[in-house]
Amino acid sequence: MITAFRRDPLVAVDTEAASFHKYLDRIYLVQLSTTTHTAIIDPLAVADLTAVGDLLADRVVEKVFHDADYDLRILDRDYRFRAVSLFDTRIAAQLAGEPAIGLGALLEKYVGVKLSKAHQRADWSQRPVPPEMLAYAADDTRHLPALREALRIRLRELGRLSWAEEEFGPLEALRWTGANAADGYLRIKGARTLTDRQLGALRELYRWREELGAQQDRATFRIIGNDALLAVSRTLPRTAVALAQTAGVPPVLAARHGTELIACVHRALALDEEALPRIERSARTRKDPAFDARVDRLKAVRNRVAKEMGLDPGVLCGRGTLEAVARAAPKDRAGLAQVGELRRWQIAVLGDALLATLD
Repeated sequence: MITAFRRDPLVAVDTEAASFHKYLDRIYLVQLSTTTHTAIIDPLAVADLTAVGDLLADRVVEKVFHDADYDLRILDRDYRFRAVSLFDTRIAAQLAGEPAIGLGALLEKYVGVKLSKAHQRADWSQRPVPPEMLAYAADDTRHLPALREALRIRLRELGRLSWAEEEFGPLEALRWTGANAADGYLRIKGARTLTDRQLGALRELYRWREELGAQQDRATFRIIGNDALLAVSRTLPRTAVALAQTAGVPPVLAARHGTELIACVHRALALDEEALPRIERSARTRKDPAFDARVDRLKAVRNRVAKEMGLDPGVLCGRGTLEAVARAAPKDRAGLAQVGELRRWQIAVLGDALLATLD
């Protein structure tokens, strides 16, 4: 099948994982479509996907994704596959000035196809995969070649095709960058507002939830949510009665996991001071009014140009890039070219306005 697909000038690609359901996430389906054929590969049944990796690495065949970022990262994570010669229809739509860049909205506008949303949160790990779910998965790539062609034509009309091609290049370097599980509790929103003792409780609760998720191979948020963990960490209930009175902990969760939650609290309360976790707080950088003023002026001119071009300002030039320009304060086009965050197309479109503003 892959040999046949590699004779086509382009192949649309998508994957389905199950992080919404499983603790141990992995790719459960790989969908491929040429302009005439669609195939779905089951990685649980096909042990060796080397041929898929060879296809992705083939520079002669263009690979079409919609919002490639996560797919490319998990293909690297699970198989060390690296894709080249990419076209991302989401990026193309952004540069075309489309207000709605979801796959469903774009297919409806450009291809006249209305996608079902019935299986957006489906569990792709189940076997056998029901026929209606297979049809849903196939539609994610079946129409991508037609969408790619329509967006390519639109970008050429706007004189922005080269912009998109420049944006596609860095996608080839995307790699999986998994977070450190040991300090995952620090990434829970609200963790940095806790005292050291409360943070110790959150660490105990987080470890318990991770262990249970791994045992059950179940997504941890389906066991107990972050808000409930934070509520227990803040109030430190020592008894079942106190836990039942803790706002933010639903009664069903208190009844189901009460013993374990209270045990986590007691372990945290028993820790010596030196064993408690502490958040390293970096020294607050001193404000630079001149720098902030430069960023604001650059932002204003960026917003004006974006409006004239019918683009989202963040698509034309993100704030981080504007800050890099303000920091470098270039005097000419050669100076702009030294700002690594700027693309060539951004310099061509926005460069003179940025320089005039800095001047």
